[in-house]
Amino acid sequence: MKTPEDLAKTESAASLAARIRRKEISPVEVVESAINRIETHNSKINALIIFGYEDACKAAKAAEAAVMRGDKLGPLHGVPIAMKDCFDFKPGWVTTFGGIRALKNHVADTYCMFVERMEKAGAIMVGKTNSPVFGFRGTCDNYLFGPSRNPFDLTKNTGGSSGGSAGAVAAGLLLLCEGTDGGGSIRIPASWCGVFGYKPAFGRVPLVTRPDAFSGNIPFIFEGPISRTVEDSAVAMSVLAGYDSRDPYAIEGSVDFMGALKKSIAGKKIAYTRDYGIFPVDKRVIAVVDRAVTVFEEAGAHVEEVKIDIRRSHMELSDMWCRLIAPKQVAVLEGFKRQGIDLMRDHHDDFPPEFWHWDEIGRRMSAVQYLADEVMRTEVFDALRPVLDAHDYIVSPTLACLAVDNATDGNTVGPETIEGEKINRLIGWCMTYLINFIGYPAATVPAGLADNGLPVGMQIVGKRYADEDVFVASAEFERRRPWMDTYRRCKL
Repeated sequence: MKTPEDLAKTESAASLAARIRRKEISPVEVVESAINRIETHNSKINALIIFGYEDACKAAKAAEAAVMRGDKLGPLHGVPIAMKDCFDFKPGWVTTFGGIRALKNHVADTYCMFVERMEKAGAIMVGKTNSPVFGFRGTCDNYLFGPSRNPFDLTKNTGGSSGGSAGAVAAGLLLLCEGTDGGGSIRIPASWCGVFGYKPAFGRVPLVTRPDAFSGNIPFIFEGPISRTVEDSAVAMSVLAGYDSRDPYAIEGSVDFMGALKKSIAGKKIAYTRDYGIFPVDKRVIAVVDRAVTVFEEAGAHVEEVKIDIRRSHMELSDMWCRLIAPKQVAVLEGFKRQGIDLMRDHHDDFPPEFWHWDEIGRRMSAVQYLADEVMRTEVFDALRPVLDAHDYIVSPTLACLAVDNATDGNTVGPETIEGEKINRLIGWCMTYLINFIGYPAATVPAGLADNGLPVGMQIVGKRYADEDVFVASAEFERRRPWMDTYRRCKL
């Protein structure tokens, strides 16, 4: 049998599942290998923070028995994965909502869609990954567990909010993990950790939320995969996508994610922007993405630099994103209060000061202000829509800067300035949140490494509901610029 190190270096989730189906390797061996690797390396990167080994080992034995009986197997049968520790649940498992100390023993009694569907497909949950409090920032750190550390440079952050998931995948602890995305929380850490992250079109993966079934629309919120390969995310999306009547926004229809991997991007029209016309961007990031985007021309696509007519500043839009999120955070706090847990009164120090700044704004907001922000959001939609009416894709850097240093106090934030320009330190360097305003599908692919060895991501945005097209472009890029060798640089 291959060692845990070998499995991480040579396998994908798809290939592991295929070997399990052929009885070349058992789910028990695969899960034990993953646990061994986590136990050996996780302390260096702090990617997983809640461990479900007992449940995972039981599930692996049941999965092995199913193989031996000749049962019909799901596409990820026996493959170990992890879920995110934020608004992501599995009955009986602790959920701290992103490292809130008062919730260190809080147990969920419901499933999130990711876990529900992935387990039905045969995947085995081994643990939960690190996240910031309520996922409310583009970095990954909290007062309970501390920061997730970037496998390419352990002094740097992974990005957030799905930072533990991206770090675990980059390091090869697991080959597929959950991400959720309300402003870029799949694409941000995937970019900084040099892995593939996919945010589907709104409604493609149902989001079942209660007590408010409609809470996923302002801004658009998503669940999706983070993986080393495009194929693994295609397998995951084949499992996750599909109508569910519990979600009022879920869409019907299917997408051939696996078929997309074999298609060509030749003849497609790509709109390229370095900055969406408003963001300051680190020159080292631009240099990498300028080289990466030429791959599409090699593949026969037409790449055209475009001007995007967004008439608000990045600071206005970043602050607006925070205002849209703030009332949701207030509602969650009030929900805990009704359960007898007054986090604001009794556990104020469990939350970073930036959280309370926006909490206060959220509590003061009027309906008129909320609707005014929706008008501003519409302006972004109206600036991006005509570009995608005339092109098949918008391609850009995923983020405006390279991974930042981890703080030592549990409160890592983004850079204060980029290229001398002040930005919102929670989300302002993330060109991802613009796409959450409009709900279109988007991926980040590893574009290459900057001159200091840190990964840079390239964001690929497709037309409305054009998930297949985004996978076509992502797979084309991976074929022509494979990135698996970059993981050899991880500091494990």
